[in-house]
Formats: sequence, structure tokens, C-alpha cells
Amino acid sequence: MTSTKEHPTTAGRTAPAPGDTARRGDRLAALAQRHGALVALVVLAAVASLSFDSFATGDNLGNIAVSSSFLATVALGMTFVIVSGGIDLSVGSVFVLGGVLAAWGSQYGTVVALLLPLAVCAAIGLVNGLLVACTGLAPFIVTLASMLAARGLMLAITDEGADTFLVDPDSVFASLGQGRLLGVGTPVWITAVLFLGGAVLLRSTRFGQRVYAVGGNEQAAALMGAPVARTKISVYTLSGLLAGLAGALNAAYLASGVTILGYGMELDAIAAVVIGGTLLTGGLGYVSGSLVGVLLLKVIQNVINQIGSLDSAYQQVVSGAFLVLVVVAQTWLARRRRVG
Repeated sequence: MTSTKEHPTTAGRTAPAPGDTARRGDRLAALAQRHGALVALVVLAAVASLSFDSFATGDNLGNIAVSSSFLATVALGMTFVIVSGGIDLSVGSVFVLGGVLAAWGSQYGTVVALLLPLAVCAAIGLVNGLLVACTGLAPFIVTLASMLAARGLMLAITDEGADTFLVDPDSVFASLGQGRLLGVGTPVWITAVLFLGGAVLLRSTRFGQRVYAVGGNEQAAALMGAPVARTKISVYTLSGLLAGLAGALNAAYLASGVTILGYGMELDAIAAVVIGGTLLTGGLGYVSGSLVGVLLLKVIQNVINQIGSLDSAYQQVVSGAFLVLVVVAQTWLARRRRVG
């Protein structure tokens, strides 16, 4: 006589099979990894709106959007680099160098003010990519050296920071940073277009597939015929280009090439990208997540400013603590998905 085993039932319904439960857990882990920052942003914004009368005003939200646009542009390039399995510590110095070059070039017209920083900063990114891809040097070391070089070049141009180049507030170039379209600052629109293009490039093109492949497993990508070296060179060049563009837009916004900016921006960009769901080990990441990460960091900073009684240094403390929590959560979720 034979007997059969059945899944236990509850109220006449068959309980889900273990495989179904594991797959459901994997999906929930993936959703938490990708959209956790967005949930945190919505909750924080809602709490801040109820707690502070000035938070949800048009002026305050507009200021958050504009200030976020410069870091977001840098974080966009950083997203491609980290997804490819690299890191770029030079973007803060490249950002301030781009601003100084743009302010200096603005005396010769808008074209020079834009093309000069873009060309120089893209060249720095290109050198980073060549060194990483062709010599096998660690990205940390290469970009740390270029960070120092870019900062030194900026100091040489500005006589150790003594000279500050001004932008004519009535120029076309200044309107790129100070203008408004439909009540929204021009830098916000430019950043939105860049992120839309970046999302398409990373998710819907062969180049984006190669970036994911190189970051996921470089050896496997090479065996499949992916141009690993060319991909690395491209992402670092893109990172330098976008950092330079962000610096130029910031110079237009401030109407000057401020030399004291950019310190620690590379860490803010990395934090925003990781908070947005991109793995530091590469192979997984989202452009939209990086934008959410930037907004979350800026909202945290704004809330601290709204409180008023806290020193601005607490912004870095809170951001650092939040980053640690996100990295720990990402590690746990990634392990949970592998085990499942």
C-alpha cells in the first residue's frame, strides 16, 4: 500500500510551495534594494512637511532642486563608473576646476565658457580611464592622483586661490545657471534631460549592457567578446565630462568660479549612488536610484537646516550613518537573494 504526501492546507487552501516562498522573498529583496531610498525620501519629505511650515514651500523646494542638480550631474557619471566596477575620487576636484575654467572662459563668450571645461575635464577622465584600463592600476589610486592633479591645476590657474573669476550676470552663460523655465531653475531642466539620456544609455543600449557585464564579471565579459578596456575608458571619460559640466553650471549659477567648492563632493556622489541601490562591487545599479539618493541627502541637509539648533557638521554625520545603514542593508539583501 502506497501513501502520498500533500502540502499542508489552511482553510482548504494549499500552502505555497517552498520554491514559491523563496522566489517571493527574492522579489521583495530586489524591490527593497531598488526602491528603499525612494520610500525613505517620501517618508522623510512627508514628516518634514508636517513638522516645518517652510519646508514644503515653493521657494524651499526650488532651492533643494537647484542645489541637487549639480551633485546629481556628478552622481550620474559616478553611477556608470561604479556599475562598471570602478570608483572615481577625482570628481570633486574636477568639478571645481570646471567651474574655474568656465568662469575664466566666460569673458570670451558662452561657447568658450562651456567647451573649455568640458574638454579639459573630459581629458582628465580619459587619462583616468586609460590608466585603469591599460595598466591595471587600481581605480582608487589612479583617481586619487588625478584628484590631486586637478586641484593643483585649479590652484595654479587662480594663483593659489587668490584670484576669483567673475561671470557677467547679464550674459547668456549666466542664464544657464540663473534662468528659469516654467518656474523651475534651468539647471534642474538640464539635469533632468541628462538623467533621461543616462537612463536610456545604461538600460537600453549595447554600451549599457557592456557596462553591466564588465562590472558583474570582467573576465566573463572579456570571454564573451565585450570591449572591456574601451568600456572602462568610456565611463571614466563620461564621469570627467559630467563633473566638468556640473562645475560650469555651478559657476553660471554663482556668477563666479569659486575655488573653495568641491571638497568632499566625490564622497557625496558615491554616497548618493550607493544609497540609490547601486552596488559598490559593480554589476548592478540604477540611474533613477542615484537621483533619488541625491535628493534624499539634500532633503536630510535641508531638514537639519530647518531645525536650526544643529550645527551643519551634523549633516555629514547623518549622511555617513545613513550610508553605513544602506551598505549593510544592501549586503544583507544581496546575500538573501543568493541564498534564496
